Amino acid sequence: MHSFFKTWLTICLLIPLAAHATNREQRLPNGYVGYTANATAVRSNKSSSGKLHASRRVTNAAAKQAVAQMPASQSSNVLSRAVNQLGTPYRWGGSTPGKGFDCSGLVKYAFNDIDDVDLPRTSNAMANGDHGVKVARSDLKPGDLLFFNIRSRRVNHVAIYLGNDRFIHAPRTGKNVTIDTLNKPYWQKHYVVAKRVLPQQQQQLRLAKR
Repeated sequence: MHSFFKTWLTICLLIPLAAHATNREQRLPNGYVGYTANATAVRSNKSSSGKLHASRRVTNAAAKQAVAQMPASQSSNVLSRAVNQLGTPYRWGGSTPGKGFDCSGLVKYAFNDIDDVDLPRTSNAMANGDHGVKVARSDLKPGDLLFFNIRSRRVNHVAIYLGNDRFIHAPRTGKNVTIDTLNKPYWQKHYVVAKRVLPQQQQQLRLAKR
């Protein structure tokens, strides 16, 4: 069931990529809360019944067909590798599914199959090095890296942007790889900068700025 959920969630997260390609906006349902590795989608309900928990189910065959129909791109490959690790335990210094991930280890793993992208090992080095170009929060695209400073003046946390203000990351000791949202005041407070490191998207950004 766990792998089935990951397959379904991968499909949902890759939908914004198709929207970017066709200049169509994908809107979340009203009251959307988010996803985690061990929960279904949750929608808030203002009626007296409180919150309504809605789960969606698709067959494995339908899931494989939907993935096959997604446009091939660097960002979809990165997101697929990252989303497949949902639920993997956090481990400081970890960079593999078997041993677990810390935040930068998950990012390195997700970008591992992308040619011409050789990221440093730490979040601070990723943020301050010459890897990629900085992007405004209003211009974020799936696959961009988000950097935060938590209990520090320096960048010490990194996540991968998924679209619709969501990102995937390995939070901290005792937690698992999960999906969160930039709309939370906590992440807004600690947000520092975003960078685009995928070669194809960097080229598109440079052309747009001309």
